[in-house]
Amino acid sequence: MKLTAKEDIDAPIGFVNALLTDFDKWEGLARDRGAEAERLDSLTQPGAGMMWKLGFDFRGKRRAATLKLLSLMPEQEMTLECIAKPGNGVTKLEMTAIGETRTRLVISMEIKPNTLAARLFLQTLRLAKEKVNQRFKQQLIKVAAGIEDRYRKQAKPV
Repeated sequence: MKLTAKEDIDAPIGFVNALLTDFDKWEGLARDRGAEAERLDSLTQPGAGMMWKLGFDFRGKRRAATLKLLSLMPEQEMTLECIAKPGNGVTKLEMTAIGETRTRLVISMEIKPNTLAARLFLQTLRLAKEKVNQRFKQQLIKVAAGIEDRYRKQAKPV
């Protein structure tokens, strides 16, 4: 199953890139929401090969996954792979400058099931694909609004 969403953000591409690649911040946000995030690599700078072991609750069960940064091209794109027992997913984030202070962010996610239960779950999602895509888009809108708020706060003269 593939989901795609795009959103224009009122912030320069450098600012958007800096926030999206602030992996320490994302780890903290995951922990704030009850997930476990343990870094598995020893890289000192963001780049391909970064890995995390994740633990989180989903549909009443504790789940485990490994998240790996496959590629990172600053201010262009980033590709992440999530490996879990029920299925694997690849998420690609593409950034495009559409002006000095505007950035277009396109996120595409492809999920492939490994188990029968995961196939059945994805089949039910496919039946409601329009609704699932809408929720995916709403999450991107929230992230974009958060980025815009942070940009306005830091750009505001004191």
